[in-house]
Amino acid sequence: MRLCFLVEDRYRNDGMPVEVIRTLTAWGHHVDVLCPGASLLRLDDEIRAGSHDAWVLKTVSGGPGLPLLEAAAAVGLRTVNDARSIRGVRDKALAAVIGRAHGLPVPLTYATARPEHLAAIPESAYPLVVKPADGSAGRAVHLVANPGRLTGILPLLAGEGPLIAQPYVPNSGVDLKVYCVAGDYHATERCSPLHPGRTVVERAVPVTAEIAGLAARVGAAYGLDLYGFDVLLGPDGPVVVDVNDFPSFRQVPDAAARVAAAVLELARHESGAVRTEPV
Repeated sequence: MRLCFLVEDRYRNDGMPVEVIRTLTAWGHHVDVLCPGASLLRLDDEIRAGSHDAWVLKTVSGGPGLPLLEAAAAVGLRTVNDARSIRGVRDKALAAVIGRAHGLPVPLTYATARPEHLAAIPESAYPLVVKPADGSAGRAVHLVANPGRLTGILPLLAGEGPLIAQPYVPNSGVDLKVYCVAGDYHATERCSPLHPGRTVVERAVPVTAEIAGLAARVGAAYGLDLYGFDVLLGPDGPVVVDVNDFPSFRQVPDAAARVAAAVLELARHESGAVRTEPV
């Protein structure tokens, strides 16, 4: 197969997607790598119907990669994941609306384009978690204990663009990262960015029936096949606080081979969960 990976500079040396690309190449597939933002692209040359069997995106949320993926989809090229589904999770405000509309346990979410507007959130909603609507990798995530503390972080949020705020979910300080590789579920425990003082050994953990059911619902709600999401185990049960297309898949056994096989299968099928088999 002939595949195109859109990879921004930040991920050019990361195992995801570098090892996946190496694996696909070793299996005899042709992989082109485009680096949006790193050079001038002649779009007529790069985005042509029939030029590739599928396009794969590994870029930051606010970067130039997603519009290129959407352009590829617009001329009939297959994308992994579906480009419209990726748009639905790259904007955290939109993702919150989609999740709650599908009955997922997603916190009540406030959205604003200007940090000072956060002052209108009622005191009863505190403590709050405030973060950029296009954030990733824990960037500019703040736990705000009360309205008085909000004033102090407003300058830090001034250049972050649209923001969301959600009531804090009490938890142990351990985040559960759940990964889906085309219907195959894995989970990892990590230290929460809101509790940096905790010592948590990152490790793979079993996926319970409850979390597997939630993972299936997340994939169906957002229309994703390769994805990850963050779960907080709160007093009322698991809460979904973030969804990511093409995450790191850290601690997933044989992650590069599993993801590479999933990419090939998804490139051959329109959508829907598929079982990954050795190639």
